[in-house]
Amino acid sequence: MPFLPSLPETAHLADLFTRFPGNLRPLMEVHDGLLRGDGALSVGERELIAAYVSALNACRFCEGSHKVYAEAFGFDPALIDALLADPATAPVDPALRPLLAYVARLNTLPSRLTDADAAAVFEAGWPEAALWEAVQVCALFNMMNRIVEGTGINFDYATAPGAHPAQGTRPDPDAPAYSHFADRIEAAARGPSRGDG
Repeated sequence: MPFLPSLPETAHLADLFTRFPGNLRPLMEVHDGLLRGDGALSVGERELIAAYVSALNACRFCEGSHKVYAEAFGFDPALIDALLADPATAPVDPALRPLLAYVARLNTLPSRLTDADAAAVFEAGWPEAALWEAVQVCALFNMMNRIVEGTGINFDYATAPGAHPAQGTRPDPDAPAYSHFADRIEAAARGPSRGDG
């Protein structure tokens, strides 16, 4: 059950934001900027980081949602499970390995990051901009995971695999997917339009 009594028994993030739409628009614009804007990391790499951070935080809703996007942009969703089981042997591109290790440490022990962690990312060929993007995505999903878990959102894409709008699609990487989500939620929050009569 969600922790907010006004939410349905099986609550999706859309239910939460329909009930409390304040600040949704700027939050979704940040999502589009970080996950869909131009960057040193591909859209798929950023969505992979979002799913991985969410999995590290055991946030099933965000993990499930962003696994769908990671898959849509070229990553096998089973990679997340492999990273959780053993990051050292997960079948990940060698260049991504130090970046994902950095994100994992930032997620769980940020004060223990060292120059060596950053150096490993740069030695793998990533520019500073890529590390900065990874840090921002990690930070965003720590916040989103806590919004989801703190309100008891309990919708699980694993039990409803066809429910995600990007499932089985090849979305446009430049499309503002998250702002479109805000459009739908704001329309739902206003309720059905009424005629003049």
